[in-house]
Amino acid sequence: MSIQVDHITKLYGSQKALDDVSFSVGGSEVVGFLGPNGAGKSTMMKILTCYLPPTNGTAVVCGHDVGSASLEVRRNVGYLPEHNPLYVDLYVREYLVFVAGIHGMARKEERVKEMIDMVGLGREQHKRIGQLSKGYRQRVGLAQAMIHDPKVLILDEPTSGLDPNQLVEIRSLIKEVGRSKTVLLSTHIMQEVEAICDRVIILDKGRIVADDSASTLRSGSQQRAVIEVEFDRAVAANLLLNIPGVLQTKRSSDRLWFLAHDAGTDIRPAVFQFAVDKGLTVLGLQRSERGLEEVFKELTGN
Repeated sequence: MSIQVDHITKLYGSQKALDDVSFSVGGSEVVGFLGPNGAGKSTMMKILTCYLPPTNGTAVVCGHDVGSASLEVRRNVGYLPEHNPLYVDLYVREYLVFVAGIHGMARKEERVKEMIDMVGLGREQHKRIGQLSKGYRQRVGLAQAMIHDPKVLILDEPTSGLDPNQLVEIRSLIKEVGRSKTVLLSTHIMQEVEAICDRVIILDKGRIVADDSASTLRSGSQQRAVIEVEFDRAVAANLLLNIPGVLQTKRSSDRLWFLAHDAGTDIRPAVFQFAVDKGLTVLGLQRSERGLEEVFKELTGN
């Protein structure tokens, strides 16, 4: 395993940021690390990158304990923190050469050129970092995290501040990197998780509440299904509740409704029969997919 976490607890005074957390991440895996603000995600990432010691428990990265072999851990980890710390007075290329030197790389200039091309900084490489937009600063942060070719990448909100085009490029880059490295990334963008992550770990109040693939989380605990139906005129909720199989209704407008039903039952024929009986026309009828966002809200109590 690239990352092995066993019974990690972290206390800040009397506040418990992490509560007996255990998980493992294998090689060539992109894992989304999710949770509401204050759930403990950044604390866990700081422990894995040796910025913080755990109060209890152990964490091993690439076979090295974060407490007793922190230098070996850092050699094997690339880290982009949530608040990307950069030397804003340095030029982009100058900064990356400096970072490569810190890592003791022999082919500094060659590797810097590779990273500039990889993250799309070609036109910005001769600018001072302080002149860059937030999106391009994120690219510089990604470049410094990957420049020493680490086995594990830990990325805290890596797409923060990127425009839609940059999002697509960076997502593709992370997915490509994940074919040969372990990537653990934190984000609040559920579409990003569904697009690039092989697996999802959800934290809430310092504890893991889910650990599975996004598709399994969307369907595994789903006992109800929802259809979206639009009629040609207003319909009362009490009438819709009389349709066989309908368990609950939610109104989007007087004509557009979401109808919850048992996942093992298809109520669409009954909805059409209801429309015929009431002299209504069905303008639209489709299944409403349960997204990862709904699962997240359900598991974190929001």
